[in-house]
Amino acid sequence: MITHQTELEKANIEINKLKERVSQHQWNLHYHVMPQANWMNDPNGFSFYKGEYHLFYQHHPFNSKWGPMYWGHVKSKDLVHWEHLPIALAPSEDYDKDGCFSGSAIEKDGKLYLMYTGNVWIDGKLDEDLKQVQALAVSDDGIHFEKLKENPVISVPPKGDVNTFHFRDPKIWKHNDHYYCVLGSKTKANKGQVLLYRSENLINWDFISVMAKGEGNFGFMWECPDLFELDGNEVLVMSPQGMNPEANNYHNLHQAGYVVGQLDYQTGELKHESFHLLDNGFDFYAPQTMLDDKGRRILIAWMDMWENDMPTQEFNYAGAMTIPRVVTLQDGQLFTNPAPELMKLRGEEVQYKGEIVETDKRLDGIQGDCIELKIVIEFQDAIEFGLKLRVDEATGQETVLRFDRQGGTVSLDRNQSGNGPSGVRTTEVDMTKGKVHLHVFIDKSSVEVFINEGEKVMTARIYPSEQAKEILFFTDISMKIESLSKWDLKRAIK
Repeated sequence: MITHQTELEKANIEINKLKERVSQHQWNLHYHVMPQANWMNDPNGFSFYKGEYHLFYQHHPFNSKWGPMYWGHVKSKDLVHWEHLPIALAPSEDYDKDGCFSGSAIEKDGKLYLMYTGNVWIDGKLDEDLKQVQALAVSDDGIHFEKLKENPVISVPPKGDVNTFHFRDPKIWKHNDHYYCVLGSKTKANKGQVLLYRSENLINWDFISVMAKGEGNFGFMWECPDLFELDGNEVLVMSPQGMNPEANNYHNLHQAGYVVGQLDYQTGELKHESFHLLDNGFDFYAPQTMLDDKGRRILIAWMDMWENDMPTQEFNYAGAMTIPRVVTLQDGQLFTNPAPELMKLRGEEVQYKGEIVETDKRLDGIQGDCIELKIVIEFQDAIEFGLKLRVDEATGQETVLRFDRQGGTVSLDRNQSGNGPSGVRTTEVDMTKGKVHLHVFIDKSSVEVFINEGEKVMTARIYPSEQAKEILFFTDISMKIESLSKWDLKRAIK
């Protein structure tokens, strides 16, 4: 007889077989959340419960490729040192037998509730013949979860212009005396939209409205919606599938971004401004946020992209999360910066000030594959300048961050980064002040670049050789490194 507990036990046994070998692999990340073994995608259930941060994730414990979805689970006291916990959810019931898809978490009456999408494939085309419902699981300790007997708590999509197959990824929150959730959806004509529901008890849900709908180049499906209040505004984060490239934007297979507006809780309508990307790099999808006990809005996203080559799969693991990012609203746009708790990982500081760069330049002590950099560049007369990361001159490997002052752009180039996918991503950045501020996090197979204190972020998975540790600064004329600090970072997660 299949039970939830027996499915969880089988999954945990499989992970335990592989985790030691995976942890020692050269591309295994040292301070990013990733699976102990096999597949990971979307962050789920990101929450603060009983004094700890909890993060769940889409997980296939039996293969390094996507498959029937479980919920993996980690927790942390400080957003830095994460502890792997037993798998929290497994497909085991008639309504979720083909996957416990994405969802979120909320505390109620001292218990932690997970709301997720139960997925069932029906004979036929995978993208059309599926049934998706919304279900709940509950825990007294935040670790061991039981599915509710009332499941599914939302069993059918609402009537109207709503695709009957795609209806997923609930994000729940409380406003005044009611619980609310948004769900990703699309119209019958394949335009992305978000649905708004309300409940008094988490179990009985009423459909309120289509909260927001795409027009024009806004994709055929909106996944993983997240709505939160920030400085008197509502922010809707979502991941549109099927947006067409426009200039420098929307060149990944799927996108992740946000709109800022005002939600009328009575009508359920969100009046909002234009769409903005949350990350202008390669590998960022399905972001989810939470409000912590310090009143901060913290964001984590899946640090990979669908249908990309993932070289770690042949070594029994795939997928990772970004570092936690603090989200703020400035002049109608979101700024995201690394959680300051990451400073706990720093070793001894190597520092430079006032260093002039006229061609390619190395600086003693500035290299590594698990490091943090803080840099202020005064570009002076330079038109093109930047830095090369994870350089191995013997093999020609390098990952290039290049600023173009005439175009007002910055690009991240991983065409020579080693194994894995290639390409260039470009975005506009403010260079009117004569300086650029950079905050760079390099891990064994990732790069995250925060530009001008969170104005733009560019994230990429890269898979270089173990020898690729050098860093070079370059310019076409001359520039000044006004300040530079580099730290080796300690391993935070095993």
